[in-house]
Amino acid sequence: MKKILSIVLALALLLTAMSFALAEELPTITIMFHGSNVTDDSAVLEAVNAYIADKVGAKLEVVWGTWGDFDDKATNALLSGDTGIDMVFTCSWSADEYNTYAKNGYFVKLDDLIAEYGADLVAAIPESLMQAATIEGAEGMGIYAVNGFKDTATQNTWDVNVTLLNELGYTLDDFKAMSFYDFGELFAKAKELKGDAFYPFLVEPMVLERMVTGSIIVAGDSGSTNLLSLYLNQDDVSAEGPEGNVILNKFATDEYRKFVDKMREYYEAGYVDPSLAVAETSNDTRTNTQKTGEYLIGTQSYAFGYEYSADVLDRGIEVAFVPCTDPYVDTTASQGAMVAISTASEHPVESFKFLALLNSDPTLMTLLNYGVEGIHYNLNADGLVEFTDERANYSPWTNGMGNVTILPDTAAEGAGFRESFKAYYAGAKAIPALGYVFDNAEVANEMAALGTVAAQYALALDAGALDPETTLPDFLAALDAAGMQTYLDAANAQLAAYLG
Repeated sequence: MKKILSIVLALALLLTAMSFALAEELPTITIMFHGSNVTDDSAVLEAVNAYIADKVGAKLEVVWGTWGDFDDKATNALLSGDTGIDMVFTCSWSADEYNTYAKNGYFVKLDDLIAEYGADLVAAIPESLMQAATIEGAEGMGIYAVNGFKDTATQNTWDVNVTLLNELGYTLDDFKAMSFYDFGELFAKAKELKGDAFYPFLVEPMVLERMVTGSIIVAGDSGSTNLLSLYLNQDDVSAEGPEGNVILNKFATDEYRKFVDKMREYYEAGYVDPSLAVAETSNDTRTNTQKTGEYLIGTQSYAFGYEYSADVLDRGIEVAFVPCTDPYVDTTASQGAMVAISTASEHPVESFKFLALLNSDPTLMTLLNYGVEGIHYNLNADGLVEFTDERANYSPWTNGMGNVTILPDTAAEGAGFRESFKAYYAGAKAIPALGYVFDNAEVANEMAALGTVAAQYALALDAGALDPETTLPDFLAALDAAGMQTYLDAANAQLAAYLG
């Protein structure tokens, strides 16, 4: 008997050793996410890697890009052919803009991988999102990224510190009756109450410009500084806009001049933090100040239910989000959060298996978004997620990760939230030019030159840091010299053909 037990024990030890050896032999795949606030992922990745070992055949590492550093990290990795980055967030508005980078050969065409390994992914993601990801890339027409099922419509809102608004003697209804051009009286009172070091207007400058003027992003345009604009019909987003179905150089419009004149007034009055006008500090200043609740009015690219997120609930103030328009479905939104596999990846099959699992498996999606049960969250008696204090150390940007509809509801959101989420976006109207993507290949040189010019002026003008009286004419002249009319003509010719 002892001899048999010894043999059994020896076999068990051998199998354990083989298991450890197998785990050590698994390749490592690395993904780069956007917009994250993660300082400790050790427990999460330990659980994730135990879960995906036999399903994906790889171990996962994550580069947690923030709002401030993602663009540089992602573009540097792709342009340098970094084999250490297998998967990277992309979309219609990031610096590694989906259509351009797929066209230029940086992303793997996924159609064959989807056919072989993607049945669960196809079942989990709406057909409309698969269609939105289907573009003309370097390897022909096909899908070059996994499109996340998130907020599939765009809606920009005012982010209102209702606590401070009430302290100043105003109600939320009072605010809703105001326009951007009326905010000065609120800002003056807030500044008087809170002191010179307080900046009441907390903006993402380029989002603010779109909110005020009604312009929207053109997919395929320069991702870092949008050069082109279509204009919404703000009364009915599905109807033709006031300028018609024509793409404009928004910096040359009357709407833009009126906007930057007012922003200059707000900036000079001390209502806007100067660091918001500097590309290297703008995003981090905004997100960090949001967390403290030290603002009066902000801007927010809104997703349904954002008010229930830890990012909002932890500010210590009452927050309300006031829409500028109804939600609208455009190409920017339908390509709003995707993950592509780099053509430099040495593990494209394992990377795709991981992305397919992430977007179809609630266990994996919950692990990477909410963390480990018992550490980062617990389930209450109703089965709803309640976050612990550890959530502060592990707070990824959920909408940038994938299929949010397979996550469990949180206690803050309430039971049935995911179903309400899907219904909200199902009711959004489509803009007339839905599906149009500018193919910038023929004007790539102009786009690069125009982007360099815009980087010198646009953010600072939008934030009010430059005087439009003296700098806007120089900006427009520099754009013209860099080929703006050629760029516009190409975009409009393609739009006319698309609509026709």
